Amino acid sequence: MDNMSNTSIPLDVAAAEEHLMRFLSVEGITGQEKNIGLAVVDALKKIGVPESAIRFDDVNKRIPLPTETGNLIVDIPGTRPGPRLLFSTHLDTVPLCAGAKPRREGDRIVSDGTTALGGDARTGVALLVVVAETLIKNKLPHPPITLLFTVREESGLHGARELNPADLGGAAMCINVDGQMASDLIIGAVGQENWEVEITGRASHAGVAPEKGISATMVGAMALAEARRAGWFGKVVKPDGRGTSNVGIFGGKDNKPAGDATNVVTDYAYLKGEARSPESVFATKIANGYKEAFAKAQAEVTADNGDTAEVKFSQVASYPPFELGKDTPVVKRATKALKTLDIEPVYVFSNGGLDANWLDKHGVPTITIGAGQAEIHTIKEYVNLKEYEKGCRIGVLMATLED
Repeated sequence: MDNMSNTSIPLDVAAAEEHLMRFLSVEGITGQEKNIGLAVVDALKKIGVPESAIRFDDVNKRIPLPTETGNLIVDIPGTRPGPRLLFSTHLDTVPLCAGAKPRREGDRIVSDGTTALGGDARTGVALLVVVAETLIKNKLPHPPITLLFTVREESGLHGARELNPADLGGAAMCINVDGQMASDLIIGAVGQENWEVEITGRASHAGVAPEKGISATMVGAMALAEARRAGWFGKVVKPDGRGTSNVGIFGGKDNKPAGDATNVVTDYAYLKGEARSPESVFATKIANGYKEAFAKAQAEVTADNGDTAEVKFSQVASYPPFELGKDTPVVKRATKALKTLDIEPVYVFSNGGLDANWLDKHGVPTITIGAGQAEIHTIKEYVNLKEYEKGCRIGVLMATLED
């Protein structure tokens, strides 16, 4: 037991690490979060959270992908007045974590090298339980707190996106746990727009009558070359904005190749990509740049009679961008917590989407803190236990600081 030490936080480090090892050992890839959800419920009951305070919402009924369970939501009554605090993290891991076997190696937890580990974001799952346990066991004064464990973060931020904001109990601010270094405070993130295009050309014998065909492959290839020439591919820097883009899929129907023989002019191709930017209007503009490139390629690839391919281009917002000012109450609270621990905060703007993007959109200003996850989504993934311990201390401080 760490009895207050120089940080004045009564953190049981051994118990915190035990919670983390337990949750890392429970499989729960994205969309299949039932078992990890039940493991968290079991842990919460054991530390004294009443069953009546624990519930699953019905977000899985609104998510457009098969999802075993809803978000896990826990309401902890305040022991002193103050605005409600929301702590959030996600239950799911990427599929590469299936079958993970965590083991301790010095100041790290690692996998056996055949899978990813799941520190993203089981560090967060454990941290939220540790915060609740520390508050209850030590009778620390705190305002009303809601814990939110989301589903399907890794496959589209769906748990946060489709949740009912009324389930958050009117929380004034949120501390999301889904980062690496305890010194990093993620105060904003890009937005993303996804685009896809179906190109329907015309098949013909590539050796006998290629001129009668319309190559969907060539339309796609020329469009991508045009998008790159116009400055819309990769790192995008324009006078009116900046961002990134990528083409992720170039194939055929049902995950098959575009075309299945060299002697047939390809009659169908499907492409899918993304555009990201700190400004949603510029992410849309990047996607529009691709749309114009496909229209230009469509006009240039013709059959001998002048016919062109049919090009169906669509785009849809995936998640909105956000950015919190340094004077936002949740940023000030996090800054105070770090400085109490003699940690100099590093304010980070993320190039990837987080549950925070949607929680902020739902009206709860959200900062994301780190708790030791590292090399995420790879078989080299590990948890830095020193950073995890710091993250737990930050969490307890965030829960107990006076306004």
